Amino acid sequence: MRKPAKFLTTASAILMLSGAAIIAPTAAMAVDADLAAKGKKIAENRKKGNCFTCHSYKGAHLAGNIGPALNGVSKRKSRQQIYDQIYDATKANPYTAMPPFGKYEILSKDEINAVTEWVLTL
Repeated sequence: MRKPAKFLTTASAILMLSGAAIIAPTAAMAVDADLAAKGKKIAENRKKGNCFTCHSYKGAHLAGNIGPALNGVSKRKSRQQIYDQIYDATKANPYTAMPPFGKYEILSKDEINAVTEWVLTL
């Protein structure tokens, strides 16, 4: 058990000392605050996104638990992956309960961009 931990410590020290390029986490992405505010309104609109019905996130009132929590998604997925998931979740999982918002034109591409920007702030 000690060998993997020691290996990781040594490997990370070598990378730091060598000045090797290290990939920054996706959470460091710049976010457009105005677009994110628009995305939050779309996401919480019952006739548009209605995200809180299935997802929980910070500030959601009576949030659902059908889908995964949205807090910290930007640490796990890139902006493009989040956009693609909202646009057509059936590409990643054909049996998903999440509606393909873009494919069925529930949301426009601009609205999906706004919701994506909002999700990046969570």
